[in-house]
Amino acid sequence: MELTFIDGALAERLAYCLFGILIFCFLIQLYFSLFVHLKLACVKVAPIPETGKRPLSVVICARNEAKNLTKYLPIVLEQDYPDFEVVVVNDRSWDGTKGVLEAFAKQYKHLKIVTVNDGSKFIAGKKFAVTMGIKAAAHEWLVFTDADCMPASSKWLLGMQQPDQDDIEIVLGYSPYIKKRGILNALIRFETFFTALNYLSFAIKGMPYMGVGRNMAYKKSLFFSNKGFAAHMHIPSGDDDLFVNAHAHNGNTAICIQKEAHVWSEPNTSFSAYLRQKKRHFGAGKLYKPQHKFILSAQIIIQFLFYVILVALMCFKATLYPALGVLGLSIIIRCFVYPRILKRLNYGDLRWWFPILDMLLFIFLVFNGIVSIFVKKVQWK
Repeated sequence: MELTFIDGALAERLAYCLFGILIFCFLIQLYFSLFVHLKLACVKVAPIPETGKRPLSVVICARNEAKNLTKYLPIVLEQDYPDFEVVVVNDRSWDGTKGVLEAFAKQYKHLKIVTVNDGSKFIAGKKFAVTMGIKAAAHEWLVFTDADCMPASSKWLLGMQQPDQDDIEIVLGYSPYIKKRGILNALIRFETFFTALNYLSFAIKGMPYMGVGRNMAYKKSLFFSNKGFAAHMHIPSGDDDLFVNAHAHNGNTAICIQKEAHVWSEPNTSFSAYLRQKKRHFGAGKLYKPQHKFILSAQIIIQFLFYVILVALMCFKATLYPALGVLGLSIIIRCFVYPRILKRLNYGDLRWWFPILDMLLFIFLVFNGIVSIFVKKVQWK
């Protein structure tokens, strides 16, 4: 319905002003789609090396993960890699994790168990557990994953091993969520895709800003030379993304997106659990470098303005069809870019639902941002 309570000339000027802002938002969208994200679709992926050249340590933190360790730890322990150890930190568990690990240790000599006892005088939380695992690791190159994660193949460590270039100190891997039924699972997987799309594309562009602890690697010396997590130990999350944000740069960071080196992870099955997880991540994002916060905030704000102004323009007859044309062009361009990347990142089934999931994700991100302002307390399990 056209706005009739505004003077005709004024309404027309307002409509064209809003349409100009819509075009600006569209051009910014176009920049991210064609000059950032498309890089991930076009980058050449080299085959995984056939042999492991240097020893490495896998670090896993587990808190009440007896069931997941029983299911997934053997896949990690049986990797096709010549020289590696697996360090599992039992972080104050009471569900039988200790017994599961001790049973595996009898079968696998390269499994090392580190125990964090409840009531310790030290700081509790995942960052302390990760630090204990890193200290116990025997090798310089550290590969990280979680207890509820499953490497896509026996060649995972071959892909995540230290590259031949000694100046590479960080490797950012990719970790998709396992497909299950329901719209929540589709939203979780699409949000994971968008997060990976961003951090992998910007890493290719030369501006790495985060990684995910389910699948990443870095040098032990990099950790200790920068005093570990000391700068953000007070934040419950950020053992992965804040560390990368602080220390990754164009000269020391590489990515690994070969499908054999993906690490599948168990998704949340309730909206409340998923919301708690995203609140932890939102809290960590506040400590990103200013330029990274600006870029990530700009993406959300531009998307917000695009949809809000688009709805507003539906009220003006003069700009109704041009606005719909911009929306159509935006969908066509995005449907050209993103389904290709969805397929590359093991989410090919979502490409048919891309426009719908894109709008649902935007609504969720706005909702999560508002909730995170009022709900401050978060913790790791």
